[in-house]
Amino acid sequence: MVADFDPNAYDVFLLRQRWAPVINRYIFSLPDTSGSEGERFAFVEQKRFQFKEDIRFYADETKHVEMLRIKARQRFDPAARYDITGPVGEKIGEIQKAFGKSLLRSSYRLFDAHGNQVCEATERSLGVALFRRLVGLIPYVGNVSDWLPIPYHFVFTRGDQVLVHHTRRAWKLTDHYTIDCTPDSERTLDRRLVLAAAVGMDALQAR
Repeated sequence: MVADFDPNAYDVFLLRQRWAPVINRYIFSLPDTSGSEGERFAFVEQKRFQFKEDIRFYADETKHVEMLRIKARQRFDPAARYDITGPVGEKIGEIQKAFGKSLLRSSYRLFDAHGNQVCEATERSLGVALFRRLVGLIPYVGNVSDWLPIPYHFVFTRGDQVLVHHTRRAWKLTDHYTIDCTPDSERTLDRRLVLAAAVGMDALQAR
C-alpha cells in the first residue's frame, strides 16, 4: 500500500480484527463493488500488558511506514485521554471514554488537535447495550457473548447531527465493522480521527 494514502478522500471503510495471542491486530480496507473487503490500506497492532497503551497504524504488515498512533497519557485511568498522532508525531486529535455515560451505554468523546470536542460516539441503542451487559454476566454464556448476534453499533454525532455509522457484523469469530462516514457529506470530521476511534473503541475495552 502506498505510504501517502489519504483516508479523507474516502467515506466508507471496513475494519477486521485479526486474532493473535498476546497482541491485538486489525486490518483496514476499502469495500469493493460488492461491499466485501477490497484494497487494504492499514495494518494496526496493539501490544497488550503495557503500562501505557500504544496502538500503531502502519501502511502494511511490514510495519516499515507508520501512519497513525494512539498513545495513553496516563496509566490505568478509565477516564484518560488518548493522543492520536500522525507519522512524524504531529497531533491529529484525542479520544476519551465518557466513563459515567459508559456505565449504561458505551460512549467516547473525540477531540481535534487543539483539544476541542468535535463529536461523540455512542452505542446506538440503550436497550441493546443493557441487554448485552446482562448477557455478559450469565455464567458460560458471557464467555461467548461476543459471538452472539447482539448488535454492537455506534453512531457519531455532533449535537443532533449524525456524522458516522459504525456497525458491527454478527456471527463472526473476530470483530468486523463497517464505518460509514457518508452522512458527513461536507467532511467536517477528519477520517483519521474516525479510524483511530474505531480501533480504540474495540481495543481499549479488550473486545
